Amino acid sequence: MTTELQNIGINTLGGVPTSLADYDGRAVLLVNVASKCGLTPQYSALEKLASDYAQRGLTVIGVPCNQFMGQEPGTADEIQTFCSMTYGVTFPLMEKVDVKGENQHPLFAELVKAKDSDGEAGDIQWNFEKFLIAPDGTVVNRFRPRTEPDAPEVVDAIEAVLPNRD
Repeated sequence: MTTELQNIGINTLGGVPTSLADYDGRAVLLVNVASKCGLTPQYSALEKLASDYAQRGLTVIGVPCNQFMGQEPGTADEIQTFCSMTYGVTFPLMEKVDVKGENQHPLFAELVKAKDSDGEAGDIQWNFEKFLIAPDGTVVNRFRPRTEPDAPEVVDAIEAVLPNRD
């Protein structure tokens, strides 16, 4: 059974319709990303998590956003090329969307209801905000942009929800 969050449609970076329901039964680390941000090097740690934990049921998903100082100005092709050539990104990337404001994508309207470790919900603060979604489609953790993807609290949270723990 999929959750409301999992049923929200979004297109891949290549324009193919999808939803988080395609990842039902897997843990998902969904991150709003940007190519020209001071936090962009987090792509390296995200790719490492994606490859290290893929067999245990984790999918990392990047969702480009250009709402923070225009730090993701590229086209879909430019974003894909940058991510693969610069950081070796192999995890799925979705279409560029608004993560806040009047044109906020419905996926993020739902995600921002989740609280971070300080109990704060609400708007995404910057690029590279991370949402950990359990295999059952519930948001279980929210990590703010400056929290590195390989920080112990992120890794521990991921390991706690992996469907394949061995």
